[in-house]
Amino acid sequence: MEKNSHFVGESSAFLDAVEQAGRAAELIRPVLVIGERGTGKELIAERIHRLSPRWDGPLIVMNCAALPETLIEAELFGHEAGAFTGATKARAGRFEEADGGTLFLDELGTLSMAAQERLLRAVEYGEVTRIGASRPVTVDVRIVAATNEHLPDSVEQGRFRPDLLDRLSFEVITLPPLRSRHGDVEVLCDFFGRRMASECRWPAWPGFSDAAMAELVAYAWPGNVRELRNVVERAIYRWDHPTRAVDAVQFDPFESPWRPRSAPSKGANGAAGASAAVPTASREANEGAAAQALDDVADLRGAVDAHERAIITRALERHRYNQRATAKALGLTYDQMRHCMKKHGIAQA
Repeated sequence: MEKNSHFVGESSAFLDAVEQAGRAAELIRPVLVIGERGTGKELIAERIHRLSPRWDGPLIVMNCAALPETLIEAELFGHEAGAFTGATKARAGRFEEADGGTLFLDELGTLSMAAQERLLRAVEYGEVTRIGASRPVTVDVRIVAATNEHLPDSVEQGRFRPDLLDRLSFEVITLPPLRSRHGDVEVLCDFFGRRMASECRWPAWPGFSDAAMAELVAYAWPGNVRELRNVVERAIYRWDHPTRAVDAVQFDPFESPWRPRSAPSKGANGAAGASAAVPTASREANEGAAAQALDDVADLRGAVDAHERAIITRALERHRYNQRATAKALGLTYDQMRHCMKKHGIAQA
């Protein structure tokens, strides 16, 4: 978990979830934290532990999706020496490590049915048995689990044990996505912006321009707070005018007119795309046409540049030299638009 993370927000939906976590912390009962990626599920789990009576005990974290299925049970419950190939010495599992504290199971919905069965016994009876051992070990562990799945649907589909869900759902905290946290985008942008400006050694934090902030507020944020932090920090580190309000934001860092195209899908016969099936005669005709075109253009690069400049100039005129509107119409980012204008010597109106 990120030790320098903070709870930032003032919307009622967000504050209600934080308050619910604080109330649940007081009782040593299992808690399920539900939410989309980037909503702060791990921070809620840490809050529950720190506010609980066992705050001074260990907080052990395990991402259930980060390990292959064959190793999950060994990680959770431990193993004895020689229990399987590669087990050269005995090792305590996460349950034993969390004894007297809290075990946070992230991505709970990815656990296999076999691991779920053993987890149920551990939660129900407070006993775990290392792989290769004959006697169980008694542990005192509070479970906080997180997932971005709707577990009742997983139960209906036969992918999650209903008895385990019943045992873990004493309290269920569902975190609101950022798009539903009204007013929090501005607060978060200011928080992450100030921190990044300090890291970049700016003399002060000038904030975002009204236009840039309007874009940030209007965006849907599928990656929630984690995505917002990346967008804000990237915008600041790319901005070359520390004393002026940040006026350029790029939401998709992979967006580029030069990005690689996706590989063509293979057909039933294994051929990659329709282009691979073009008859030889057609390919020869296309190659001949391309050769003729090259012969007709003495300066291919110059011709391409002239064509690109003409397209940008016409688009700017059509949108009354509004660079953001022109960039959007051409499928470019604002930064790319500015770069093209500078490249072709197109003056601002």
